[in-house]
Amino acid sequence: MTNKITYSILELAIVSQGKTFKETLNNSLALAKVAEENNYKRFWFAEHHNSDAVASSATSILIGYVAENTKHIRVGSGGIMLPNHSPLIIAEQFGTLEHLYPSRIDLGLGRAPGTDTATAQAIRSNFMQAAHSFPNEINKIQNYFDGENKISNVRVPIAEETNVPLYILGSSTDSAHLAAEKGLPYAFASHFASTHLYNALTIYNQEFQPSKFLSHPYTITGINVIMADTDEEAERLFTSLIRMFYGMLTGNRQQLYPPTEMTDEWRNILNHPSVYQMLKFSFVGNKEKVKKQIKSFLEDTKVDELIIASTIFDIEDRKKSTVLFAEVMKEINEELVHPK
Repeated sequence: MTNKITYSILELAIVSQGKTFKETLNNSLALAKVAEENNYKRFWFAEHHNSDAVASSATSILIGYVAENTKHIRVGSGGIMLPNHSPLIIAEQFGTLEHLYPSRIDLGLGRAPGTDTATAQAIRSNFMQAAHSFPNEINKIQNYFDGENKISNVRVPIAEETNVPLYILGSSTDSAHLAAEKGLPYAFASHFASTHLYNALTIYNQEFQPSKFLSHPYTITGINVIMADTDEEAERLFTSLIRMFYGMLTGNRQQLYPPTEMTDEWRNILNHPSVYQMLKFSFVGNKEKVKKQIKSFLEDTKVDELIIASTIFDIEDRKKSTVLFAEVMKEINEELVHPK
């Protein structure tokens, strides 16, 4: 490794028990400000629907909210679930955002619904058709942003010739082939889908075709990071995330529970194959422990950027974890530039 590693935040806007949606979204902004102060590159909102526990459903609106109240951190989608939307409307929204917040807006695109099947159908009745047409839907968005589209009968003038970089998101190898073919940066959702990470990165790097957007492969991986002053405190905070994933697997989805002590019962749940596979790339502990784990992960994956999800019950604990991780990345990057 010789290049500095970029680090960013994936904001799921998980609702903690006892908190309102407004408090949750205000906390998202508070976290974005901490991220900006600590040299995080970007702050991306995910898109989810039909959940009492998630506040990130109107992604474009939240991007504007954070961009308006920060100064220089990039803000974007991680991602817009494109089959839920008209490509023309997304181009209008992100073209508008780019005019309001120049050179700060990212458009990450995924193909999953971000919800259950019935809700996906309610969002867009032809969802499955749109999902199968994902590559073509991306082509439409690219055309709407292209200045040459000015001669078309169907245009998005506010998007034409704006600088909104596109990122392909995925949790399987399908998206790796697509991102490589299109010569676009690639972000893998290994913060919950660890199985295909290494295969996907290999496919993307081997098949990458240079484009006018990108000359070399660029990879981002999602990881869970929960840090505190001590390993014991970080593990205590981690129990909220373990419980959330356990609830997802057992059909008992609820708002985020407050942490409890890390008991043998929680360790057994974490080590269950299904839970472990989803939370495999979770880095939990104090600075020394997490730094060692992150360095090993970077050596294994050779990725260009880490985007972290920090599902922690209390906003002050989230802020603390965010600052500690920035300190870890600063130390790692200094060692890359000035190896001992």
